[in-house]
Amino acid sequence: MADFKKIGFIGTGVMGGRMCRNLATKIDVPVIAYDMNPATVAALADTGVTAAASIAEVAAAADLIILCLPGEPQVRAVCLGENEGGNDGLLVHVRAGQTIVDMTTATAAVAREVAGKFEEKSVDFADAPIARGVSSAQDGTLSIMIGGSAAVFERIKPVMATMGTEITHCGAVGTGQVMKLMNNMIVFANTAALAEALAIGRRAGVDGEVLFETLSRGSADSFVLRKHGMEYMVKDNFPDDVFPVTYSLKDIGYALKLAEETGVDAASARVAQDRLKAAEAAGYGKLYGPVVYKIVDK
Repeated sequence: MADFKKIGFIGTGVMGGRMCRNLATKIDVPVIAYDMNPATVAALADTGVTAAASIAEVAAAADLIILCLPGEPQVRAVCLGENEGGNDGLLVHVRAGQTIVDMTTATAAVAREVAGKFEEKSVDFADAPIARGVSSAQDGTLSIMIGGSAAVFERIKPVMATMGTEITHCGAVGTGQVMKLMNNMIVFANTAALAEALAIGRRAGVDGEVLFETLSRGSADSFVLRKHGMEYMVKDNFPDDVFPVTYSLKDIGYALKLAEETGVDAASARVAQDRLKAAEAAGYGKLYGPVVYKIVDK
């Protein structure tokens, strides 16, 4: 890690907190973190993470700054200072030679816009969204999809390896976001299909666990079936501390916007979006996405 003397981490929520914990315990470089909720940073004190009082403090201390935020508005606020306070984003605090890695799920467009702004200040940028969920963030087995130059990818790869086991260079800045949005779009469509299969199967006399276990042994098998289906949907278990319907709606909205921009009729994605919207309207917005089963089974 000779390139980085200190690493900053901004956004220590449900995913980011777990990722920062893995980073701090597996790397021999000091870590400084900031979150609008100081308690989430304080929870990392046992790993040696230093709490920062502001974004500016992280920027002043770190050579590499990692972001893990809820979505595009937060990326704009943290990077560009586009919020009520204004002028307090990373852009006004960074210095030449630093590297920013954004692990938020947002859009390719904002990644490219932000990268351009940082480039003007001789600061490198990569988008590096993640897949596989909270349990993988916990045990450091995330899939990380990186958009950026080959040189930046090679420089940050050892750091990313503290949080994930699959580190993929997808291409130039923005391609990591494209890859993540396609991943999530397929997950949401698959989840909607599983909800329908479970409802049909049960009403036709097949036990839900038998249904999904049997499907997992055939050509219908998938990660989503084994995770979302067998661990959550069939057990009627929809926790409020994983990946909520509201976040799913955000991501599928980004994916459908990209579909529109590229001229693709993403009909199955729109069906998945409708299921998620119905789940939110029914009061399930804070629950894990497989709760769409409740909508299908009404």
